[in-house]
Amino acid sequence: MAETEVAQVRFGIVGCANIARKVARAINLASNSILHAIASRSIDKAKRFASDNGLDPRVKIYGSYDQLLDDPSVDAVYMPLPTSLHVHWAVMAAQKGKHVLIEKPTALDVGELDTILEACQSNGLQFMDGSMWLHHPRTVKMKEMLFDSKLLGDVNYIYSTSTTSASPEFFENDIRVKGNLDSLGALGDLGWYCLGAVLWAKNYQLPTVVTALPDVTTNSDGVIVSCSASIQYKEPSSSGATTNAIIHCSFLADTSMDLTITGSKGSLNLNDFIIPQRESSASFEFTLGAKFVDLHIGWNVKPERVVVNCDELPQEGLMVEEFTRVVAGIRTTPGVLPDPKWPEISRKTQMLVDAVKKSVDLGCKPVYF
Repeated sequence: MAETEVAQVRFGIVGCANIARKVARAINLASNSILHAIASRSIDKAKRFASDNGLDPRVKIYGSYDQLLDDPSVDAVYMPLPTSLHVHWAVMAAQKGKHVLIEKPTALDVGELDTILEACQSNGLQFMDGSMWLHHPRTVKMKEMLFDSKLLGDVNYIYSTSTTSASPEFFENDIRVKGNLDSLGALGDLGWYCLGAVLWAKNYQLPTVVTALPDVTTNSDGVIVSCSASIQYKEPSSSGATTNAIIHCSFLADTSMDLTITGSKGSLNLNDFIIPQRESSASFEFTLGAKFVDLHIGWNVKPERVVVNCDELPQEGLMVEEFTRVVAGIRTTPGVLPDPKWPEISRKTQMLVDAVKKSVDLGCKPVYF
């Protein structure tokens, strides 16, 4: 690689899943990282990935994951592997001294995730999951408004969906509906975002009780392809109200990415919270002090549309930049430690995924924290 690239964090991608195309682009768009190597279990598949995505011919191509992890030039790895493989390969990456950016869901359960986190922590390595929407400037702006006591007030209700109408080919072949590869199904793939949004809106406070709703659909392999859940915070807020949330995730419904947060003074709404409809800008609606006019024939205010530009980098590029900013600090500055914020977010999200799954397995009985 050129001399100007020496200071950049050098990434290896372990696995050539479709999502890796987007992250490979993001790695090369970000200012402080470069794609150094890719690996697949098949050298032909790795070569095809490199060709299809126009990768720099200097990118190393490996026909096994072990070869990439043994490359001393790789500083960090991105892993878009089936969830059942995460614990093995993420731990091995950490043991080889590689920082870990991993696709969600992070693991099959929080016990597996703790094994990964321990391997990263004991080796002084940064861990982050691939929840790209958290890094979008719109998310930052919404957070500012959400926790301004003069605006939304106390959060009382949260509603979040992530759905997509999958094709017959998806249900036949995709790893996300295979019990031996991604047994969490739609709950892990899509519900991760919804549950993460609930935690985000509550400043990562864990709920009191989680209950799966009796609309669960599974395939012949026992994998969840559609489900809903209720998340309750029974500790009253300063206004005396508790917080209730409903999430819905499904491979059986038309595309939706809704997020609604209602507070004691206002509400916030958007319908593309995971992937903005436009890469360069995104918006949300904010309503403050809404009431009905006389005879209830209308409202006294219209929602305010707040537009947030994302000109410099797409959200996945911002995710890579944040990850590599920490990694670069650890590499170059004595005493700098991994940022504990990101593993904590992942762990709490995994805990909620586990709770919904446990409730489903118990016949939709409540699971308490």
